[in-house]
Amino acid sequence: MKTGISGMILFFLSLFILSPADYSFAGGQDICLINISADINPGVADFLKSGIKYAEDNGFGCIIIKLNTPGGLAESMREMVVDILACKLPVIVYVSPDGARAASAGVMITMAADIAAMASGTNIGAAHPVGIGGKDAGGTMSDKITNDMAAYARSIAAKRQRNIEWAENAVRKSVSITETEALKQNVIDIVAKDLDDLIAKINGRKIKDKGILQLDHYKIIEYKETLRTKILKIIGNPNISYILMMIGLAGLYFEMAHPGVVFPGVIGGISLILAFYSFQVLPINYAGILLIALAVIFFILEMKITSYGLLSIAGVASFLLGSLMLFEGSVPGVRISMDVLLPTIIFVSLFFVAVSALVFKAQILKSMSGSEALIGETGIVKKDIMPEGKVFVHGELWKARSKIALSEGTKVKVVKVDNLVLEVEQLDK
Repeated sequence: MKTGISGMILFFLSLFILSPADYSFAGGQDICLINISADINPGVADFLKSGIKYAEDNGFGCIIIKLNTPGGLAESMREMVVDILACKLPVIVYVSPDGARAASAGVMITMAADIAAMASGTNIGAAHPVGIGGKDAGGTMSDKITNDMAAYARSIAAKRQRNIEWAENAVRKSVSITETEALKQNVIDIVAKDLDDLIAKINGRKIKDKGILQLDHYKIIEYKETLRTKILKIIGNPNISYILMMIGLAGLYFEMAHPGVVFPGVIGGISLILAFYSFQVLPINYAGILLIALAVIFFILEMKITSYGLLSIAGVASFLLGSLMLFEGSVPGVRISMDVLLPTIIFVSLFFVAVSALVFKAQILKSMSGSEALIGETGIVKKDIMPEGKVFVHGELWKARSKIALSEGTKVKVVKVDNLVLEVEQLDK
């Protein structure tokens, strides 16, 4: 059984870590297509970084990023903007398909491109920074974050010679415009109905410091997500990584409380591995992790020590404080949503308390089977005890002994069991 479980975990991890992709050889006029249709998080940033590196290493003519996003984490967005600005190849961001959007973090990514394009029926804007729960930070902190993001937007727009005033308003006033308005206001460069139309319009364009696009005989090669990237995109969300950690701790705790169940331990172990992997790309406050670990210790001690619930209360308090502190407060957008945090805290705390109570109850509960269950039972002497005889207890005939002689028919109570011999004493008359 243990070998099978270990093999399953190793197989899972090998798929997660390796998962190579097969790509065709690229020529100098070929286009690397990177499709991003998701919230901006560390997994998406990692995907873009690896896609750009692949395109540069294989001599593509340019990179087209097909974008559709509602926004996401500010730090991940900054990583993506840095990668786009530093790319040696021409980068075209194309907000597509029809009905797509480049909102919030998507604004910065689009404006950072060498060529910014949008399909019909799309929109761009609403870049005011908010926490991951969708709420404004409020007060002085909100002003600092907004000012910082507005300056960042102006800097990008100035570098790409786009509308600086609109870029700042997108951050400060959350303005949003259609593709037609974006073209008129010099927010983007091209409106194209599809990829072929886009390529036809950018062919022959001169890109500053990167030469002229020669795409007469192009071939589009899509850079596809590996299994590692797909998983990282999911667990890169702070809410998901937090839930994974809670599942992991709960599973391992249940396995320790009830050894041999196996399944909760396996699920818990895999969940913890995924959580800690995502923590590598998220700004973790280790004081938060230590407080959560301390909460688990309190719950374990509750099973061993009679604290009348004090350790459980301390455990719940540590869980709450650790969860609030888990992610660094200085990084905008990286927060656990209260809609996720409070139900998770309540559920996990009740789970730990319930398991602790069951274990404690099992420890103090009198055994209901075997010879120990006979202690305290009453019976009748069936054969005179002088000092040994026979008694009828619990529907069975047992060998018994007593400190005093007892005659047949005397009512007795079992006070001790020793090697299947009952020590009895006479009941008070």
